[in-house]
Amino acid sequence: MTKQIPDIVVGRLPRYLQALEHMQKDGFMTTSSKELGANLGISAAQIRKDLSQFGGFGKQGMGYSIQSLINQLRSILHVNQSWKLALVGIGDLGNALARYQGFTSRGFHIVLAFDIDPEKIGGKIGNIEIMDAAKIAEEVRKNDVKIAMLTVPSTAAQNIAVELVKGGVLAILNYAPISLSLPDHVHVEYVDPIVKLQHMTFYL
Repeated sequence: MTKQIPDIVVGRLPRYLQALEHMQKDGFMTTSSKELGANLGISAAQIRKDLSQFGGFGKQGMGYSIQSLINQLRSILHVNQSWKLALVGIGDLGNALARYQGFTSRGFHIVLAFDIDPEKIGGKIGNIEIMDAAKIAEEVRKNDVKIAMLTVPSTAAQNIAVELVKGGVLAILNYAPISLSLPDHVHVEYVDPIVKLQHMTFYL
């Protein structure tokens, strides 16, 4: 992009895409910012403002073609292509993620799996061989993987993340309850259910 898009705006785009895909499955062909906003609990003005960051969408008084908007959002988010993923940590959560079919249907394919447990190394999860975490940098580089999911204990997360970055990973989805210290060019997203639960209890 030629200008810096606020991260909070980028964070809303996948929600717009998901809502549009649901609307399309329900047989809708067009929508409006008001209708889309009602589905998401976001104001129509906010949706129009967010989309305007990326150019013109739809026509005044005509609404949006759902298929066209889906295509444009997929292009903006770079999900109109396939992405290879590395998964590190094959515990309960790692097993669940490895078997989740939703990744493949959205263009994300787990191609590498790593663990440090000798009893797991050499085994398989689906069709993927579980490899020794000591080979992370080498295998990630060899397979040109740019995205990783980290489901390891917090004590191991930082060192594992450093090895992933050495191998060329540019984005990490981190499930470990710890903040990672990595170069600025590496994008990290954090998923911690406890933090979300504590956020919700404020309102109870």
